[in-house]
Amino acid sequence: MAEIKFGTDGWRGVIADDFTFDNVRRVAGAIASYVLKNEDRKQGVIVGYDTRFASQSVARLAAETITGAGIPVKLANDYTPTPAISYAVKTLGTAGGVVITSSHNPWNWNGVKFKAKFGGSATPAIMKIIEEEIRAGAMPNGHPAKIEEVDLKPAYLEAMCRFADLELITKAKFKFAIDSMHGSGRGLLAKIFADRGIEHIAIRQDLNPLFPGINPEPIEPHVAMLQEAVLLHGCHAGLATDGDADRVGAVAEDGTFVDAHKIFSILLRWLLERKKWPGEVVRAFNTTRMLDRIAARYGRKLNECSIGFKHIADLMMEREILIGGEESGGIGYSRYLPERDGILNSLLLANVMAEEKKPLGQLVADLQKEYGPHFYGRLDLHISEDVKQGAISRARADGTKSLGKYRVLRKEGMDGVKFFLEAPSNGNGAEPWILFRASGTEPLLRLYAEAASPELTREILASGEAFVNAA
Repeated sequence: MAEIKFGTDGWRGVIADDFTFDNVRRVAGAIASYVLKNEDRKQGVIVGYDTRFASQSVARLAAETITGAGIPVKLANDYTPTPAISYAVKTLGTAGGVVITSSHNPWNWNGVKFKAKFGGSATPAIMKIIEEEIRAGAMPNGHPAKIEEVDLKPAYLEAMCRFADLELITKAKFKFAIDSMHGSGRGLLAKIFADRGIEHIAIRQDLNPLFPGINPEPIEPHVAMLQEAVLLHGCHAGLATDGDADRVGAVAEDGTFVDAHKIFSILLRWLLERKKWPGEVVRAFNTTRMLDRIAARYGRKLNECSIGFKHIADLMMEREILIGGEESGGIGYSRYLPERDGILNSLLLANVMAEEKKPLGQLVADLQKEYGPHFYGRLDLHISEDVKQGAISRARADGTKSLGKYRVLRKEGMDGVKFFLEAPSNGNGAEPWILFRASGTEPLLRLYAEAASPELTREILASGEAFVNAA
């Protein structure tokens, strides 16, 4: 049988190729075995799903497999955001949660995420156990338990509205554009705003598992429709969530894209300056180093971890983490839930705008002025496995001393290979770097780069691509 491996956040595959009913049964059986051996089966498991093709029927299949092992299941009665399922796991005290989703992947992918009983991405140790159960062919049988259909959204919406200051957002009189990208967050942020009379327009709220013209990932070029909507309707910001609504992206009032790094930085600065909540900061290996400067200014410890929110959740279990986040737009808070949440972070971004009395673009400009210009870029290379592994090996090799016309000052290898380059930093701008990393969820080699100007960032990425292709 085909090997099933869990990547940065669960298992994903191409529908009808890797992602089949039989393989979902294998994963669900392994999860059931994990619960029976390591958790209290009586607490049951929550199963939810997103808007992708076959997600609803696959979720029912997973639920039946788990109840066949004698573990009761609460099955979502509608398409539900992943963080809503995580919230329910924690507040209802279940043994875990299963989400049928492929997050931001193209339309022809689907997958399975497992959420641990603490309400966040299962730790690497838990993932390893589940993978071992899959390899062992675990398919436990017991006295069949019940499937109960439940609505997980009301409690989730209420919790978010308690965490953010909706009264302040309402008073600020800003106008927002909302883009759910046809994902499982559809209608929820719009409902919160509508209930309070917050002016907004909403796009891509309909159910369309083909995600026409886009991948449901809140980055360029997939946010083009949101950029147009912000300009057309005179909005002060555009807020986007991905396919399962655990990631956030944004657009400024002038239509420019605001990436997850700037969102993370805006939220961190607000928490430290305005909220003064305690705790450390954690960022993934491929995120902006502007966060290091902000944390240092306020005397907070910054932790760097491998890529994948499960590593951030792991740290949240060990100590008090004020905020933790990653390059892809996943940001979470220990005092709320050890889980990323695109809808919550959209609300908090609106919260910052309201408190600072500034549109989103002005908040970004303030950051660049105070902490130096930082510009980020990413390039996804669809290349053969041989070329991918060859490039990684050459990047690691001691003989690699330069990239393009820039000398490599040092390398780091926490997750992939990162070069720090002797390139212009425009005074106090970003220290230039590039990271080569094989994707944990797709057949890709990803290049990430940061520099003190968008032109230099593009040049470094182009040099990185040339390095990869130079066999």
